[in-house]
This record gives sequence, C-alpha cells and structure tokens, in this order.
Amino acid sequence: MKKDYSITFFYYEDMTSVIPFYEEVLGFELVLDQGMARIYRVGAGSYFGIVDGNRGHLQHQPRSAVLLTIVAEDVEGWHARMVSVGASSVGEIQKGRFCEHFFFEDPAGYAIEIQRFHDPSVAALFQA
Repeated sequence: MKKDYSITFFYYEDMTSVIPFYEEVLGFELVLDQGMARIYRVGAGSYFGIVDGNRGHLQHQPRSAVLLTIVAEDVEGWHARMVSVGASSVGEIQKGRFCEHFFFEDPAGYAIEIQRFHDPSVAALFQA
C-alpha cells in the first residue's frame, strides 16, 4: 500500500504556550489549524503537529521519551539561533562518525535535535 507522508504529534498540557516557539523561533509553516491541534510543514513531505493534551487522543506526559530530529545543512546557524533566542538546554555541537548535531528543548521540555549527515550519499537517502 502506498504511503504519502507522515505527521508526528507532540501533546502539550498548554498547547498555546509553544505556538510561538514552533512558528516564530523554528519557523515551521502552519498548514492546518484544527483548534485542538496545529500541523506544520517542516520540509518537503515532512510534517509535525502540536496537540492539546487535554483534548487529544493521547494525554500530555510530564516527561517525554520522544525526540524530533530536524535535518539541516546549517547546523552552526541553527545552533547560533537557538542560543540567541535563549532556547532551553542548548547543548554543544557534537561531531560524530556519521553526523554533526546538537540538542535543545522546546518550552515544554520536548527534546529536539538539529543534525547534518557528513556523507552526502547518506543524506541523499532521505531526499524526496
């Protein structure tokens, strides 16, 4: 069966408190506002949503074990931006065997990673 795209959802106790972070700080493009959920375009065929954890299918959890990874060429630029806006828990850029990356948290404590693959042939695996 054909799969068209996916949407990953994070659930929040107070969804409105993170809207400015995703729209203004990260610059995600709002595709659909459903009231209790907002869906954003992250990249070509890549979507992310935030949901009111008091009304959605799942409930907000005080501590999340989920990670949103955004693949981008300009890891240094993203890092500088997250530091300049005072994003929470911004780590140092780490250069590993396969990629360079850093982690930070959204205002509710969800973990986010920005990464770039070193090997262009690996990065090409994820190109549309």
